[in-house]
Amino acid sequence: MQLAAIVISLVITVIGIALATRAGMYIYQVVKTGQPDTTRTGNPVQRTKTVAVEFLGHTRMNQWGIVGVAHWFVAVGFFSLFLTIVNAFGQLFDVNFKLPVIGGWLPYELFVEFVGTFTVLGIATLMVIRLLSLPSRAGRKSRFAGSIAWQAFYVEYTILGIGVCIMLLRGLEGALEDVGAYDATYLVSYPLVCAFRNLSHPAITNLIYFVAMVKISVSFAWATTIGLNPSMGVAWHRFLAFFNIFFKREENGGVALGALRPMTSGGAPIDFEDPAEDAVFGVSQVEHFAWKGILDFSTCTECGRCQSQCPAWNTGKPLSPKLLIMSLREHAFAKAPYLLAGGGKDAEGNEIATPEQLKDVPAAALAEAERPLIGTAEENGVIDPDVLWSCTSCGACVEQCPVDIEHIDHIVDMRRYQVMIESSFPTEAGTMLKNLENKGNPWGMATKARLDWVKELKKETGIEVPVIGQDIEPAEVEYLYWVGCAGALEDRAKKTTKAFAELLHTAGVKFAILGKEETCSGDSPRRLGNEFLFQMLGAQNVETLNAALEDAPTKRIVATCPHCFNTLANEYPQLGGHFEVIHHTQLLQHLIDEGKLIPVNPVEGLITYHDPCYLGRHNKVYSPPREIMDKVPGLRQQEMHRHKERGFCCGAGGARMWMEERIGKRINTERVDEALSLNPDIVSTACPFCLVMLSDSVNGKKNEGAAKEHLKVVDVAQLLLDSVKAQPAEPEPVEA
Repeated sequence: MQLAAIVISLVITVIGIALATRAGMYIYQVVKTGQPDTTRTGNPVQRTKTVAVEFLGHTRMNQWGIVGVAHWFVAVGFFSLFLTIVNAFGQLFDVNFKLPVIGGWLPYELFVEFVGTFTVLGIATLMVIRLLSLPSRAGRKSRFAGSIAWQAFYVEYTILGIGVCIMLLRGLEGALEDVGAYDATYLVSYPLVCAFRNLSHPAITNLIYFVAMVKISVSFAWATTIGLNPSMGVAWHRFLAFFNIFFKREENGGVALGALRPMTSGGAPIDFEDPAEDAVFGVSQVEHFAWKGILDFSTCTECGRCQSQCPAWNTGKPLSPKLLIMSLREHAFAKAPYLLAGGGKDAEGNEIATPEQLKDVPAAALAEAERPLIGTAEENGVIDPDVLWSCTSCGACVEQCPVDIEHIDHIVDMRRYQVMIESSFPTEAGTMLKNLENKGNPWGMATKARLDWVKELKKETGIEVPVIGQDIEPAEVEYLYWVGCAGALEDRAKKTTKAFAELLHTAGVKFAILGKEETCSGDSPRRLGNEFLFQMLGAQNVETLNAALEDAPTKRIVATCPHCFNTLANEYPQLGGHFEVIHHTQLLQHLIDEGKLIPVNPVEGLITYHDPCYLGRHNKVYSPPREIMDKVPGLRQQEMHRHKERGFCCGAGGARMWMEERIGKRINTERVDEALSLNPDIVSTACPFCLVMLSDSVNGKKNEGAAKEHLKVVDVAQLLLDSVKAQPAEPEPVEA
């Protein structure tokens, strides 16, 4: 028995280590086929700290309660119990073997007992959760829909088997030592000690040889399997995740939300005023992604958290962030032999490799190289256009991913090529682009229309809103109010604009606007993929803002639109515009705290608040709107099931505001249905896009008789104004 155990264990160990090592080196080579990116190594101390915090704290995983706790024990057990394999090897040669120094040391023995037990319980919990949510039962509602099932179950059964072997060996070791009474060393495994101690010494010895062999064989059979499947993300993520988290976009450890990355070619930012002749605009081949993108694809563990939160997937659309990443991973690894042999296409689509270089490349890899990255099933495309254009860029996928995959950056990179080189995008978005180019706003309205709301406000309240540099000097201005296209031109959003201006006037805040000098911030064209138009609009706005605020003590801007807020605060620094930008809810909360705005009039009713994606997830502003509503007398707040970090999109982001929604259920309808389940009197938000999308759906529900007639959708600023504004005095009754 001992000899057989030794031979089997050593053979499978050598094979497993050799194949896994080879696969690891191959993954490295595949990742290197991506483009250079020199932005991923800054501040290594903070990056290392981020890896430690995310792994040991399971910061993203623990948002999922019991799943996070169970996975923590499985992950920690996988690495910390490695010494039990060393111990098992020792037991093959000497049944009484103990690790040097720590073997037999009570704290270590207790650690093995504790972590070993909870690793088994943890993986069993995860297996039960997977079985309860099988796609065969739950369909699209299962976050495992589309995941490679056999790989996931194989990994789980492997961990379960190893954990069981650890505990069996603990029991056999106690029986071999003839432990006759409860001993803390066998804190959990003592019942197994009791079960085995009546066996004969030779039987216990042979069982130790056998279980040690099984433990080693199961471990290195797993190594063999992943060695033969380098794209097996559900297994490889336990190694690659550390690198993927270390090389994440944000040095400070934040997720890849907020700003989009500048457009690059060959690892260098593109100069749009004078682009290089060989500059590559966007991504049309998998090798055009940066190496971090290929690492992202390789690291995906197929857990489906992104998929479960995606508004497109949840409303019957073809986009699943998980399936998109998996498709790119499988394509990258299938094409890799061709790329590693020197294959590739120039801008005209001509092959750059010689026949000699490609002679040993498998036919399957050559065929994979001919597939278009974006294309329909008939075109044998890797990513269907409907998948690409379904994304709202809400950031739910990025927020939830436990291994920090940067989905939005990759989607926008593919969109950039489609828009700027292929001119292939939903036709209705073309109208928006033309209007922006010609009129500076998505509706194509005249520039002078940006001041209509000012005239309306003066007529309604007598308040005059000054234009900076025209009616007021920059030095006198506390805040430049960036109104935004919707806030200036869309009737429903104009109500928010006027309410906010009236609140600022009431609070005595010196503010001004740019008036006709303001133009679109460029959020929609950038997320659509038209980087050139964004650069043009952004450069114009940065120049205007720098000139307008040149003499201001602080370049302080307030915006009512979260999309403008995000662009000005996070993306204009890429264009040389460095401003202090806040959202209007942040300023209003500050004014309430200072006592400059005092809500006194009750606004009665049950209210539920919808978190705008670009205010919440992208910029982590969750509290100010809720605190404002808390201060308004009469309001009773109730959260929708999906809120804050796990809030649900309205459907307007990622330039979807300007595209028709032809597939599945409308996203804004899904969100309003969730709100209506609470039977509210008011649905509030803090974004003009959200206001339009939610209003449209609520009006539709009213027409169907599915919503109360008095239900209204309003911005938080409108609510606050209703409470702050003095109510007209009631006429005194006339005596008879």
